[in-house]
Amino acid sequence: MVLAVLQLGGAMLAGFGIPLAVLHWEGSTAITVGGSAFIAYIVTFWLEVAVIIVLMVLAARRGRKDLFAPLILTVVGIHFIPLAWVFAQPSFALTGVLTTAIGVMAALVPDRAAARSFWCGLLGGTTLLIVGALGLFSALGAPAV
Repeated sequence: MVLAVLQLGGAMLAGFGIPLAVLHWEGSTAITVGGSAFIAYIVTFWLEVAVIIVLMVLAARRGRKDLFAPLILTVVGIHFIPLAWVFAQPSFALTGVLTTAIGVMAALVPDRAAARSFWCGLLGGTTLLIVGALGLFSALGAPAV
């Protein structure tokens, strides 16, 4: 039930955020195609994809598919940290540290009570939803984080 509420929250956030982004498509942005932020973002993204693929293959070969979600969440968390400087958004660094810590914690907790992916969804999803909501509120004119 909790995960369904988080998914609904994410859908609502997208429902408000995507039209807002489309309406302001021609507005200023931190990413200028060919600029340093754009290049740093593209390099970070593809490095993240490559690391995730390697980790998934290694986990699968060791019969540890239970680690897929924690490993992916950890890599996603790590990728936020350098992007904090690329986009001059300090909240990304905090997001990265929290998300990385949640991924590591989910990999280490026993999975008797709940699957590791549950903890990733519950805690990681909540963290990312809060950050997304703060970003949306900032775009709507509330004080920036």
